[in-house]
Amino acid sequence: MNDIYTTAINTQKATNNWIDVVADNLTNVYTPGFRENKVTFKTFLGGAVIDQNVRNFGQGKSTPGTSNENLFLEGAGFFVLRDKENNKVSYTRLGEFTFDSEGVYRATNGATVQGYILNDKGEIMSGTKSINADLYEETALKGGAMSIPTTNIKLWIDPNNGKFLGKYDEYEIKNDGTIYGKADGGNRMVPLYKIATVNFHNPSGLYEVKDGLFVETQDSGKPVIGRGEIRSGLLEQSNISFDENSAAYQQAKVQMELVNALIKSNKELLQSAIEIATQ
Repeated sequence: MNDIYTTAINTQKATNNWIDVVADNLTNVYTPGFRENKVTFKTFLGGAVIDQNVRNFGQGKSTPGTSNENLFLEGAGFFVLRDKENNKVSYTRLGEFTFDSEGVYRATNGATVQGYILNDKGEIMSGTKSINADLYEETALKGGAMSIPTTNIKLWIDPNNGKFLGKYDEYEIKNDGTIYGKADGGNRMVPLYKIATVNFHNPSGLYEVKDGLFVETQDSGKPVIGRGEIRSGLLEQSNISFDENSAAYQQAKVQMELVNALIKSNKELLQSAIEIATQ
């Protein structure tokens, strides 16, 4: 069995990690799209250790974005991004997207926002074949992932007439993620793209490669079709509870003070024992 000193050292290390996690949460209370980090503890003969360090993927509140290009995902799921350098796919809740000078829809890190090409009926195109809405919804309800390749979303502006794709006066993003081109004063609306969203059976198993940017792992499983609604012109705030994390920080501080006092007492007892033994 470990002695009291070893138990205190182990608990001190776990408490220090706890304080770091809570402090990081509190620092990012106002960071759009930030996901709260939570820790749980388990105990054994050597003291307390961190059992899990899990991201909270609960819904954050909405806040006005900087333009209608920004997106808020209401419900479970993630937007799909593709890295412009290595072509790898990643996932995010932060819809801080804009169209660049070439009309490509991008995240702030330069990755392209992924979507599906639609036909005039609003059906997703897979090559030359269309996927009707019933099949799409049926697959989503069953929790399966459809093997439909995504594409970059591009709304270039024709320099000759100043119109999107040379045809449309403006565009609109609907709640189902469909991007429409609008012409004839808004009387004609044509579906162009559907913004891709996915979910995971175990989102806590995702690996965070950068703040708010995740990749799938064996623990998360493969992506399935997302079910959230999309709101244009909004961004998601962090999902951190300031009150809960402030209380946790105070608890961690008290625990650290108690552990440090125990370690100090053990050091003093050890020093006294050494002095007695050398007399």
